[in-house]
This record gives sequence, structure tokens and C-alpha cells, in this order.
Amino acid sequence: MFALISIAIAPGFALLSFFYLKDEYDLEPIMAIFRTFIYGALMVFPIMFIQYAFLEEGLAQSPFVQSYILYGLFEEFFKWFIFLFTTYKYSQFNNVYDGIVYGVSISLGFATVENVLYLLANGIEFGLSRAIFPVSSHALFGVTMGYYMGKAKFTSKRTFPFLILALLLPTFFHGTYDFILEVIQSQWLYGIIPFMVFLWFLSLRKVKVANEISKKQHHADNDNVYEI
Repeated sequence: MFALISIAIAPGFALLSFFYLKDEYDLEPIMAIFRTFIYGALMVFPIMFIQYAFLEEGLAQSPFVQSYILYGLFEEFFKWFIFLFTTYKYSQFNNVYDGIVYGVSISLGFATVENVLYLLANGIEFGLSRAIFPVSSHALFGVTMGYYMGKAKFTSKRTFPFLILALLLPTFFHGTYDFILEVIQSQWLYGIIPFMVFLWFLSLRKVKVANEISKKQHHADNDNVYEI
């Protein structure tokens, strides 16, 4: 049991550490990161209950509706909602890259609990594939959400479009991920690997851009200190 739990939670903490340490200017307090991780973890059971109820009532039968609405929209909306009404107000959230860290933290809190439950039900042998695909995909959805949350918070004008992008783009990516699995069942690797490569490329690009924006913010803040 200990080995299974360790394998289930290790990918989440490894990915969170990776994106946390990519912050080039101002690492966030560990307790703030832990708090957002717990927020994500606590969402798993109510979301699973809602999804189960919809499936049992026959309200989401087509692969498209299941992928983009029941899984993509439901899960990303709750992450977005928690981010917007809790984490977005953190005083420690003081540059664009911080949004990525918090977005990844919320997403990986959710993914880690989901991974534990899956491995408990299906066996430890799925640990590696779960780490490479579902857990890391949640982290990458979190990068996109957090990037646009950061843009929304630190852009003086047009905040609303960035907030909408912070919801819609992760929802689209999440839905597409699940849709590939639903539609290309026996040959899903041929669809999911190129899609994951695309997500990693896009996410690392956002990491770079967010750090560049944060660098400009950092220099501007330092300049303001010396203004008379």
C-alpha cells in the first residue's frame, strides 16, 4: 500500500517542483503552494459525484459531450473558480509567473488524488503511464490557466478576455485529450503522443514568456523604489 501511494503521488510533486523551480525571480511561499494544492485535491470527490450522476442518468452519452463538457468543462471550471475566488487574491501572487505556479498546483492537487484513486482501483502497474499522460496533462492545463490568470491580474486593461481564456483554453485542451482517448481507443498512443508534445511545447513557451514579463515587472518595481 505504501509503495502504491508513493508511486501515485510522486509524479504530482515532481511536476510541481519542476514548474516551481522554473520561477526565475521570486519563489512563492511553500505554504501558499500547499494551500492551493489542497484546494485542488478537495475538488475531486464532488466533481466525481457530479460526473457519476450525469453518466447514470444518461445525460452525457456521446464521446464529444463526455470529453468536452462532462470532463473538460466541469473539471477546468471548478479549478478556474477556485483559482479566481481564492488564489487570485493572494498577496504573494505578485507577478505573471506566479499564476503558472498556482495554476499547476491546483491542477496537480486534483490530478494526484485522482491518480491515487485510479491506482488503488486498477493496480500499481499503471503508475508509469498515468504519470506520463493524465498527471502531466493536468499540470500542462494548469500552466495555460495560470498564465492567463497572471496576464489578467497584471494587465491594467482588458482583464476579462484573459480570464475567459484562462477557462476556455484549458477546457479545450482537456476535452481534446479525453476525446482522443474516447475515439481512438485501440490506437490512442498515435493521437495522444503528438498532442502531449504540442502541450509541452506550448507550456514551456508560456513559462519562458511569463518569466520575461515577470523580469520586466521586477525591474519596474525596483526602479519605483528609487523614485523621489
